[in-house]
Amino acid sequence: MRLLASGLTCVRGGREVFSGLTFEAAAGELVAVTGPNGSGKTSLLRLIAGLLLPAGGSLALEGDETELTVAEQAHYLGHRDALKPALSVLENLSFWRDFLGGEAGNAPESLAAVGLAHAAHLPAAYLSAGQRRRLSLARLLTVRRPIWLLDEPTNALDASGQDMVAGLMRAHLARGGLIVAATHTPLGLTAKELRIGGAA
Repeated sequence: MRLLASGLTCVRGGREVFSGLTFEAAAGELVAVTGPNGSGKTSLLRLIAGLLLPAGGSLALEGDETELTVAEQAHYLGHRDALKPALSVLENLSFWRDFLGGEAGNAPESLAAVGLAHAAHLPAAYLSAGQRRRLSLARLLTVRRPIWLLDEPTNALDASGQDMVAGLMRAHLARGGLIVAATHTPLGLTAKELRIGGAA
C-alpha cells in the first residue's frame, strides 16, 4: 500500500495555507511533517483524514485491495484528546470502538499496552493530561487501521510515555502500517521528513 499526495493545496478562512504539496509514503514508512507554527501541518493531517477538503490536488492509495477511502482506513489523533469526561476510561474506548467499526482489538489489552489498565473504571475527567493522551493512543490499538495520522503524538507525555509511543509506532510500521506524524520533536524512529512552510 502506498499513500500518494499530488499537488495538494489547502485554503482555510480564505487564506492559502500551503499549495503544490506532493509526497508519498509506503507501508512500513513514517513521514515526519515538520515546519513552523501555522505552516499547515495539522491541516495536512486533517485533509488526509477527510476532515477538510483540498482546494486542489489529489490523494490516493495505490496497491490497496479494498474499496475504502483513505479517510476510512486512517486514524486521526489530533493534538486535543477527544474524550467524554463523564464516561470511564474503558467506556470511552468502547465508544470509539463501536463508532469507528472496522477490525476491533481487545480494549483491556489496549489499555494495558498504554499503561492505563489500573484506571479502566475511572471517569476520564480524573485523568491527567498525560493519561488522557495515553487513552487517545489506546484507540489506535482498539480499532486497527493501516494509516495513522498523528498530530504531536508525544504531547503531554513524560519520558516513559514518549518511549511507549515510539514502541507503538515501531510495532505498527513492522505490521505494514503507515504513519504521517506532525511533530516539533524527534520521535525516536527513522523517518522521511516532509517540511512545510520553509525553515522552522
